Amino acid sequence: MTAGSQEEASRLAEMLVGAHLAACVQIMPQMESIYRWKGEVHRAPEFLLLAKTTATCFDELEREVRALHTYDTPEIVAVPVAHISAPYFEWLTSNAFPPLVSRQVASERIVPAPPQLEQ
Repeated sequence: MTAGSQEEASRLAEMLVGAHLAACVQIMPQMESIYRWKGEVHRAPEFLLLAKTTATCFDELEREVRALHTYDTPEIVAVPVAHISAPYFEWLTSNAFPPLVSRQVASERIVPAPPQLEQ
């Protein structure tokens, strides 16, 4: 996702990690975006946020970002993961979980096995 300012990027990142909707959010330095909006080409400085989360958190993450974001149509994109190390997957799923999952279950580190690609 992107944000129009460092402050907005930090606010979104802290909310997502604080709510356990992302285990980590990386904020990339200011960049220039060139995009089409309402039939016109625009340029704007933006900050790129990479949220490390799970598929089960995506819907709630999207709702929260839409509710807090200053853009009418914020960029919220999920990229599938082809491979992930088992230790990182365990850390990720222990720190990013949907609100309905109890904190007790998360603290017991009950997590599914990491996804495997077919050979």
